[in-house]
Amino acid sequence: MDKILAVIVLYFSGLVLNAQIPGGYYDSASGLSGSSLQQALHNIIDDHTVVTYSELWDYFQQTDKKSNGKVWDIYSDIPGGNPPYEFTFIVDQCGNYSQEGDCYNREHSFPKSWFGGNIYPMYSDLFQIYPTDGWVNNKRGNFPYGEVGIASWTSMNGSKLGECNVSGYAGTVFEPIDDFKGDLARMHFYMATRYLGEDSNWPGSDAVYGAQMKEWALNMLHSWHQNDPVSTKETDRNNVVYQIQNNRNPFVDHPEFVDLIWFYSSTDNQNKLLSNFRIYPNPAEDFITVDLSADQPHCDYRITITDPTGRIIFEDYYHGKEKYQVDISTLSEGFYFITISECNKRISDTFKLIK
Repeated sequence: MDKILAVIVLYFSGLVLNAQIPGGYYDSASGLSGSSLQQALHNIIDDHTVVTYSELWDYFQQTDKKSNGKVWDIYSDIPGGNPPYEFTFIVDQCGNYSQEGDCYNREHSFPKSWFGGNIYPMYSDLFQIYPTDGWVNNKRGNFPYGEVGIASWTSMNGSKLGECNVSGYAGTVFEPIDDFKGDLARMHFYMATRYLGEDSNWPGSDAVYGAQMKEWALNMLHSWHQNDPVSTKETDRNNVVYQIQNNRNPFVDHPEFVDLIWFYSSTDNQNKLLSNFRIYPNPAEDFITVDLSADQPHCDYRITITDPTGRIIFEDYYHGKEKYQVDISTLSEGFYFITISECNKRISDTFKLIK
């Protein structure tokens, strides 16, 4: 109950602190969790106003300008310190570069190869595109963000390229400095939600299925999100992008939405009847078992499994007195959402299922 009250306090305090959120903007997401909340947020921020890729140069002067008028480059800046160099808008726009500090260009923090190339609206979505040093941008390439053990290359502000030491992935990753890890985590949460149901044909990467994060990336980004809270820079940028695109990043406005979608448990809500059940194993290969036998069933339960796009790929009903086994052997590797609903459909819980 304390956790629920904390979430409610965060929600309403967020409305006060972020005065530029339009009144009622998130009303349709109120009280939801899991995939239902993500879908509701998608519906809110979908169909944003699309700008052209060439217009980004001008919009950067509104979204990423430091107090001294210089470019706010997350790959070279040192908040509270002295950055090794700073760029001037337009004058230092790339261009050609041969070393770090030459010029800035347009960085798809969610690489365009992950969604298929120069395809709108992803190609020009300001929530995932930043002005960054051209040389560092090139070094990052389309490698996932991660945490580096031994660096093969380090930028002047301390960003690193090297082998990942996060559990679950050992490939090459790019690690930004700590001050911007939360920003980039919330960018990922935005992409997974804005393009929910629109990403089924995306090539993806070692970090994502379509726009949906793989397990190792999700856990790491969740940690980044917690350890680097929303800054004034992020809030200001969110407000400016809203004026341009007519949509917002919900995870900047309401950081608690991350836990409510991806890390929510039935034990977090003591008001739900479905407070004592198990789904195992998870991750699973061939079968999962749903065990509601500890509850006192008075009608059938509905079980659904949906893919990250929201498409229902399994649905069935059972009474709950016996353990129920679901065959998932034909599902592709990735993650899904399993929802257990009580018979009147007013009470349900949704969990992430890893195959």
